Amino acid sequence: MVHATKGVVLRTVKYGDTSIITSIYTELFGIQQYIVKGVRKSTKTSAGKASYFQPSAILELEVPHNELKSMQFIKEYRWAYLYEQVLFDVVKNTVAMYVIELLQHSLKQPEANPELFYLIEDTLKQLDKGNATLTGNLPLYFTLHLASELGFQLQGEYTSATPVIDLQEGLFVAGKPSHPYYLEGTLAKTTSEISNLSFYNELENIQLNQQTRRQLLEAYQLYLTLHISGFGQMKSYAILQEVLS
Repeated sequence: MVHATKGVVLRTVKYGDTSIITSIYTELFGIQQYIVKGVRKSTKTSAGKASYFQPSAILELEVPHNELKSMQFIKEYRWAYLYEQVLFDVVKNTVAMYVIELLQHSLKQPEANPELFYLIEDTLKQLDKGNATLTGNLPLYFTLHLASELGFQLQGEYTSATPVIDLQEGLFVAGKPSHPYYLEGTLAKTTSEISNLSFYNELENIQLNQQTRRQLLEAYQLYLTLHISGFGQMKSYAILQEVLS
């Protein structure tokens, strides 16, 4: 049986002389590995086909699916969304690569999670359309909401009674914990605001300076490290900090 599903490309490597192996987060099946044959041939019919499988590409796929196989095949593929800026704007492209690498480090199981797929898809589309402020704040928004979809959403919100975020426990608390993994003051308040946003365009109203954005992103990286076993070091993190400075 052939299934129609959307997917976001996470990683692609060369396979043999003319083919590729690509890792795609799909709407229906979660992370899947696909062999795509012949897309690197230097022929008229193959020219440009490899570009469909660059990381962050959003595709419409027609795929047979066998749960017993670790490697699948793609019957048909086409663009589900054509970027206008992400592939050509240095800042937007860096943010997109951060999103993709964050997923590579965070997703440990192949199970489908349609809500997570929609978060990824919407984030990349909004990045493509958004202004500079939205672009700068989007890594913060996505990191927090990815954590929520993976099952460790921050509990509570910033109030005068709970002005501190315990990153180890994942909740707002009354006072500083005994360990050093916490946020307080403006950083805790801003985190609460970003967590509670309903629409992406509201990110345009959150004005953050370079230092605050850097501190928040560093704290959110720590939060993921504390809650995801073997999270590892992200290469795009340092590049993102430089680009958004």
